[in-house]
Amino acid sequence: MTRAATNIVAKRKDLHEGRSLWSDSAQRKVRARQARLNETFEVVIVGGGISGALCALVLSAAGHEVAVVDRRPPGEGSTIASTAMIQFEIDTPLINLADQIGQKAASRAYLRSAKAVRDLRDLISEHNLNAHWTDRDALFLAGNEMGYRGLMKEAEARQKLGLQSTFLSKADVLRSFGIETTGAILSAGSAELDPARLSASCLRKAQNLGATVISPCEITTVESDANKVRLSTKAGGMISAHKVIFATGYEVIRGIPRDAFEIVSSWAIATKPIGPEKFWPSRCLIWEAADPYMYLRSTRDNRILVGGEDSGLTNADRRAAAIPAKANRLLRKAQQLLHLPELEIDYAWAGAFADSPTGLPVFKTLPDLPNVFAILGCGGNGITFSMIASDVVESWLAGRKDPDYDLFAGL
Repeated sequence: MTRAATNIVAKRKDLHEGRSLWSDSAQRKVRARQARLNETFEVVIVGGGISGALCALVLSAAGHEVAVVDRRPPGEGSTIASTAMIQFEIDTPLINLADQIGQKAASRAYLRSAKAVRDLRDLISEHNLNAHWTDRDALFLAGNEMGYRGLMKEAEARQKLGLQSTFLSKADVLRSFGIETTGAILSAGSAELDPARLSASCLRKAQNLGATVISPCEITTVESDANKVRLSTKAGGMISAHKVIFATGYEVIRGIPRDAFEIVSSWAIATKPIGPEKFWPSRCLIWEAADPYMYLRSTRDNRILVGGEDSGLTNADRRAAAIPAKANRLLRKAQQLLHLPELEIDYAWAGAFADSPTGLPVFKTLPDLPNVFAILGCGGNGITFSMIASDVVESWLAGRKDPDYDLFAGL
């Protein structure tokens, strides 16, 4: 029988530095147990962040026997660094994505992303998950990457797909939001939430449905054939499964094309609470068509969460050292945009995330490792993409191919 084996699947990386707002989230801890010497499950998910947690819940609810394995406490990787802006809008605008992958594929990607936001809302409601979900509009501001003419074309392209997006002129934006820019797109169908709570709530609900969470447990090698996948652990044990899903985020496993995406760095701050009357109308999500860009949202306790200043910096020590300067830059930009000079930093952190040429993630089977599936590189729209990934994986386990598999597998 032919077997395929690989060394350690993903080298451990520091995925966030500094003090994240979500580090103080209540109810973010998940009960876990140690790995045993030898055990077998139907499905093993490697990675207990938001991607693995959503998959664990969706698959457990579908009746699968699931185990989640993580080298860290669940949710302590890149999930805790997320700013959790839930949008159908992909980092690459629709008209630009159409130039890259074709109009039909780009339209499918945007429609699937919009569906994923609705599906995530329904999942949270169905299982009564404590995620602090709040529906929001999103305001996309003109910038040096796309001016008002480009935004007009973008809004028109979205409208043709039935996506609720309206172009706003300079006067419209100033009158409605008090923001000075040449134009913007206002879109419905976004949300904000607490990613630490969502991840933990998904895992706890999956446990109620029979799932097992094993942590800390580091996988060192994977060996697979047509019938089974064997995962060796650093402690010397063996975990076997019929199917294995690697939801390892930005700790990239072998077998994924090196040019599928690159790991870059981003920074974020959360301000001290301000008076509710000081927020912009409707508290919509705000982001820019700019490089470097800034994005911001509100929180339940009346903070402003600001992120951006992305760079190709990958060294964790240098990323951490840049936090004070990047945080102050984000603060100044937010103060200027919102005309709120009184804003003060309370939390500041940095994290790794994935940037791909199209803005799309990678979900695919691995031809050299039978019965293994990878969910990787979900990037700036990570939670929305993770919801899509859970559906794609559910189809894979059922022996079906998701209708949009090719969008995310690079076919």
